[in-house]
Amino acid sequence: MSDVKTITDLFEYLPHRYPFLLLDRVTEVVKGEYIRGYKNVTYNEPMFTGHFPDQPIMPGVLILEAMAQISGVLAFETMGTRPADGRNYLFGGVDKARFRRPVVPGDQLALHSRMVARRAMMVKFECEAHVDGDLACSATLSVVEQITDEAAGTLFMPARLSIRALNSAPGCALAHGQSLVPM
Repeated sequence: MSDVKTITDLFEYLPHRYPFLLLDRVTEVVKGEYIRGYKNVTYNEPMFTGHFPDQPIMPGVLILEAMAQISGVLAFETMGTRPADGRNYLFGGVDKARFRRPVVPGDQLALHSRMVARRAMMVKFECEAHVDGDLACSATLSVVEQITDEAAGTLFMPARLSIRALNSAPGCALAHGQSLVPM
């Protein structure tokens, strides 16, 4: 089990920054198995100026993004890499997403992600987000590893991950060369 990771520690794992870093702290990590952490939801976040001004609710897609970010930290911990090593994890797909309750300013969104499968450069996670012990969202997420070719300044998928294998993965397709888009 690893130590707690604070917001400044998370900068080593995630390329995201305000306002799109949606993870405040990791509280527990078991490499190759699971991770726990949280996001404090505050009224001054930009999403609430338009979603919705008179009834602020955290958008479901941002809850999914928070779950993907904590899953990415687990993937980095498990593989022993970091973005500084030229690695990154991109959203590959979302399956079985369910939203059970609204998440509003003042809530602490408790995030849990469990690694359920690894194939080549893809990792699949079962994720949950809770508020005060109540399930707010659950989903199965997939991430795909991407390697940066710093000399060329480009991102590419490793040759050992074939386009055919990627396109046959549930909820994922390769389009426009190297871009991943959910189906």
